[in-house]
Amino acid sequence: QVQLVESGGDLVQAGGSLRLSCAASRSIFSFNAMGWYRQAPGKQRELVARITSGGVTNYADTVKGRFTISRDNAKNTVYLQMNSLKPEDTAVYYCNAARVGPENYWGQGTQVTVSS
Repeated sequence: QVQLVESGGDLVQAGGSLRLSCAASRSIFSFNAMGWYRQAPGKQRELVARITSGGVTNYADTVKGRFTISRDNAKNTVYLQMNSLKPEDTAVYYCNAARVGPENYWGQGTQVTVSS
């Protein structure tokens, strides 16, 4: 079991930046991958960015070049740096921890709202 707590969501103008944090209650090193997902009203939850235990990253096409995922194993924290935000980035952002087993854990989410 692991608890994930997201923070950093806010209301920001288009073109602005935010950094989301996901703090885990225990070591994240044992998870195969940590990820950020988002869900906008009326839409399905979608992958935004993912980072493996080896540091390999992948991104949704819609955020490539604007968002950066990183992890600090010493702090058991995963970050999502979001730049050049657009109104279509508005959503609840969720942190995910996944391990082969399968094990899948979710945080409670943090709201990001981008005004035009």
